[in-house]
Amino acid sequence: MKHINPFLHVKRQLLSIFIVLLSFLALMSLVRIYLFINYAAKGLESYLDLFWALFLGLRLDASILAYVMALPTLYLLFLWILRLHSIIEKSYSLFKYYLFVTLTLITILMIMDIGYFSFFSEHITLMIFGIIDDDTKALFEIAKKNYNLPLFTLFGISYLIALYRYISYMLNRRPSLSSKEATVSLQAGFFLLLIVAVSLIGRGSIGLFPLAKDIADVSDDPLINKLPKNAVYAMVDAYDQYSKSKDGSYDLIKMSGYKGKINRAFALHVRAPIDESNLIKNLEKSTPKNSYLEKNPPNVVVVMVESFGLPILKYQSEKFDILRRLKKHFDEDTVFTNFISASNGTIVSLEPLLLNITARPQSTSFAQSKYLNTSFKQASARVYKDAGYETSFVYGGDLSWRNVGSFMSRQGFEHTYGKAAISKALHVKSKDAYHDWGIYDKYSYDFVLKKLKNSKKPQFIFLLTTNNHPPYIISKEYNSKKLNFSKELKKHITGDMDLAHKRFSDYQYALDMAGRFMDKIKSSSLAKNSVVAITGDNNTVEGIMSYDDYYTQTKKIPFYLYLPSALHVNDINTSVAGSHKDIFPTLYNLTLSNQTYTSIGTDLRDFKALHCGFNDAGVIISADGGFKLDRPKTPLQKKCNEYYKASLAVSEYLIKGSKPIN
Repeated sequence: MKHINPFLHVKRQLLSIFIVLLSFLALMSLVRIYLFINYAAKGLESYLDLFWALFLGLRLDASILAYVMALPTLYLLFLWILRLHSIIEKSYSLFKYYLFVTLTLITILMIMDIGYFSFFSEHITLMIFGIIDDDTKALFEIAKKNYNLPLFTLFGISYLIALYRYISYMLNRRPSLSSKEATVSLQAGFFLLLIVAVSLIGRGSIGLFPLAKDIADVSDDPLINKLPKNAVYAMVDAYDQYSKSKDGSYDLIKMSGYKGKINRAFALHVRAPIDESNLIKNLEKSTPKNSYLEKNPPNVVVVMVESFGLPILKYQSEKFDILRRLKKHFDEDTVFTNFISASNGTIVSLEPLLLNITARPQSTSFAQSKYLNTSFKQASARVYKDAGYETSFVYGGDLSWRNVGSFMSRQGFEHTYGKAAISKALHVKSKDAYHDWGIYDKYSYDFVLKKLKNSKKPQFIFLLTTNNHPPYIISKEYNSKKLNFSKELKKHITGDMDLAHKRFSDYQYALDMAGRFMDKIKSSSLAKNSVVAITGDNNTVEGIMSYDDYYTQTKKIPFYLYLPSALHVNDINTSVAGSHKDIFPTLYNLTLSNQTYTSIGTDLRDFKALHCGFNDAGVIISADGGFKLDRPKTPLQKKCNEYYKASLAVSEYLIKGSKPIN
């Protein structure tokens, strides 16, 4: 066999690796184009913006692959310096397996990112780590029922075989290059130039910060702005946020710009002179004295309906009757419509709502952190318990989910009930009463009704439902009403149309069961002594929808309020802006007499207050519409922007002042 100089092997191997990575770069761009076509194409206003988004994405993808290229480059440089020529000649197989493993891992991340984006309309965030704590069996059932797993498995195996063969072919074909012996100085110059090129591409920028540190917006369209980020950087960011929230280095006061200036944050939040000697005292408020409420304390029921977004209700009609029995009650009672969720996941919306705080961005849930054993004094259940109420947390699933049962038992709830307790109380034995995430909503509502009717003292009950959740299975006994999609609705659906039909059918069931619950409340004696609030945890349907005004519409959820005639008020402006933080301050002032409470939010009926809604994805809503954090356009939005950041710092101060319990 003819001897080939080692440096020629170096060049051949690096060129082969470069061609493989260049081909993979094209594949990564195709994935980005797929996301655009499926989730952003319908709202495209500028092809120039799209070009810059794709170009920025190409640079970010190239920076990832530059890191992949860096290891073989440094490895070969190391062998070249040590003159280990025999090892250089035998490195083809090593690089073949290295590229296969590395590119397979990136592919897996891209597939995860596509799935995540299709559901949340976001690249991977730290919520992806919550999957570890979810019901693995239920997640598998979702995948099995929503996707053709055998076909996906066959495609995956075929892809891996094709990838391996392509890499093997490129590493084995030995590209034709000049075999002329290069001087040592030229060889050193080659490595130097290559290292500089790989470093610059990996950094992506010659400025002060690497390209990926803060990915700049390229458009006014938020969906176009989401295109550049890739799965790898999304996962790196998510893991960094997850780690910080777990190891105690999470510092929201610093993140919101108030480190060393917490007094100013309180002043901006309270919007009045503050007591600097006792900052928490500035958050304490009292409900007005009400002799009727003292003699007739009403039951208070708060329902959080899974994924109950508001925008889809725009298409409500006889042919698209998604509200079913709930429509009557929405027409009769109070519904706040300029209202957004605290976060984009169930647990991270549930906790801030019940703890009367602003949701913390880039953080794990309290129940899955060092705060699991912390009893928060400002928790809503504790306020009602102190007012003489019996307090209950009801969840249609397993109380072990995200440690929710353990955590809520420390927040003033005297009773916590899961699906097992519900089925036992109602004598439910049929397997048909359950879906993958718990018991059907009908039974959860019936359990609450039974508890209300059998109560001896005023009840505060919080119910978290489980329907309207993948894999979107509806009770066999339920008589669905066909949903006909209008042309306008079809125009705004970006995801799979068959899956959309399935999602909206489960959506219809969930809302119909809420309507059925209200029918039973109003047709019984409970109508005279019960207050009912219904809201959603998030608007996850945004993952398959496009919106004409993204920031104003994408995070919207309803806040429905039923008041008995004796408590009915006429001074409610339902267009006032708000979010989860404002639900309990509003309820306290409607249902409790002379009761002290601590809250970040405000009573939505307080016309003197600054009303703004906050979502931890950086979406803020005001009377002037929604906007992105630090991108306000009107004077009112500027006030809400500063109010939000101050509220984050104040929330964190309140949280850190809470102590664990034994």
